[in-house]
Amino acid sequence: MKPLILLEVGNLDGLVVIIILIILFVALSLSFMLTTIIKVWYEWKDDKKFSRKQFIQTMIISLLICGLISGVICGGL
Repeated sequence: MKPLILLEVGNLDGLVVIIILIILFVALSLSFMLTTIIKVWYEWKDDKKFSRKQFIQTMIISLLICGLISGVICGGL
């Protein structure tokens, strides 16, 4: 007997979408918090300014790292 995966059980499309949205929301939240901490740390000393472009780039890099980590966790390496 072959093991069934989640999508083969049937009518669980909504559950899969909810799980994906939860993972995305958690990744966005963690990425935003990490980027804010990096911004505060960057502007702590001196008169440096953390620009909007740097904020977006840092958030995207953090999101990519969160995506890699969640892929390893959910994919099982």
